[in-house]
Amino acid sequence: MEIRQLIFREIRFRKLNFTLTVVSAAVAVACLVGAITILRAHELESEKVVIAKEAETKAAMDKLNSDVSKSMLKLGFNVVILPKEQNLADWYADDFGSKYMPENYVTKLANSKIVTVRHLLPSLQQKIVWPEKKRKIILIGTRGEVPNIHKNPKKPLVELVPEGSIVLGYELSKSLGLKAGDSTQLMGKRFDVHKCHTERGSKDDITAWIHLHEAQKLLGRDGQISAILALECICAWADISKVRQEITKFLPETQVIEKGSKAIARAEARMRVAKEINDSLAREKAFQAELNDGRQRFTSVLVCVVIIGCVVWIGVLAFLNVSARRSEVGILRSMGYRTRQIFGLFLAKAMIVGLTGSVVGFFVGIALAALALGISNDTQIGFNEIVFAGGGFRYYCLMFTGIIWLTPLLAAAAAWIPATIAANEDPAEILNSSN
Repeated sequence: MEIRQLIFREIRFRKLNFTLTVVSAAVAVACLVGAITILRAHELESEKVVIAKEAETKAAMDKLNSDVSKSMLKLGFNVVILPKEQNLADWYADDFGSKYMPENYVTKLANSKIVTVRHLLPSLQQKIVWPEKKRKIILIGTRGEVPNIHKNPKKPLVELVPEGSIVLGYELSKSLGLKAGDSTQLMGKRFDVHKCHTERGSKDDITAWIHLHEAQKLLGRDGQISAILALECICAWADISKVRQEITKFLPETQVIEKGSKAIARAEARMRVAKEINDSLAREKAFQAELNDGRQRFTSVLVCVVIIGCVVWIGVLAFLNVSARRSEVGILRSMGYRTRQIFGLFLAKAMIVGLTGSVVGFFVGIALAALALGISNDTQIGFNEIVFAGGGFRYYCLMFTGIIWLTPLLAAAAAWIPATIAANEDPAEILNSSN
């Protein structure tokens, strides 16, 4: 009789032993698959929590960045680049300088790959007496913003003053009775009033703006400017040292100061809030990772204990099976069956047990895990999402393949010692002891 026939007849004859052994293998596999399925559900839930938190963080950060940008734009130019020899005490006192630098400095800076500032505005600023009106004013000449060639163009912060035109501060236009469209004389040159500003409550109210090249001619400063105004980029908000370091690298004969403390303070406050939002996201990610690690450690210990227990139980059942079949082994040996065949008989049965238990346990494990998750309501992850979402089907196919290969080998290993004992017994001694 073939070994295969002997195996299946023995299974039919000793159904209880076979069933108990299959159940042991199935329990081990079901525990493993169920634990992995529950862990996968929690990991998917954690991913959802983190993704939702990231979306919330991004929305909050976008709003903060928008608010800060609006604040900085309302502030206007908050970086001033001055000649290196300019006395800052004089500049702070008068809000304009007495030293000058080449106009091409602004072009040089715009053509550089500077990243900390943008909206570069060259200006020539000086306090003068308006001879025709016999009063002191601040005269500012500007030719409009010079774009950074390495950055996307932005809408200018200030409107360009056309040549032949003049823009007047509120107090000047009111006291002199001038309005947009009128003409006036300044230092012997005729200008059309382009615009009159509303009241600002600052030195702007007694300021007149004309085109830079016209101001240079009137003041005898051809090719010169007194300052370059700029706006800090987001990468350098409230970090004037970073701005100063980069600008002086390209323009070493200059110095850099910052103004607009209130708006900068608001930007700093919002940046601190942004940092807290990012820190909150980092804490949530760390918490979810720690939670998953804890679950994995606990599950690993539990699964190992169950698998070891089941392997031991399979081994015990294999010993009982060998003991119950001792007479049968003696008869088979006396009929000419070799040690190798007897050994293969017991191992083959163990592998069939392992294969059957692995298939049953795999599907039972998934079903029980889904049932447990549904009852406990620990996660909002559904069964279909666990098995099919995010490459889940491929994941379970690979796991199933591994289990149906490894479980029979594990069962065979558990039955190895009993099979060895059975195969090496002397048939004469077995038959004598049976009599």
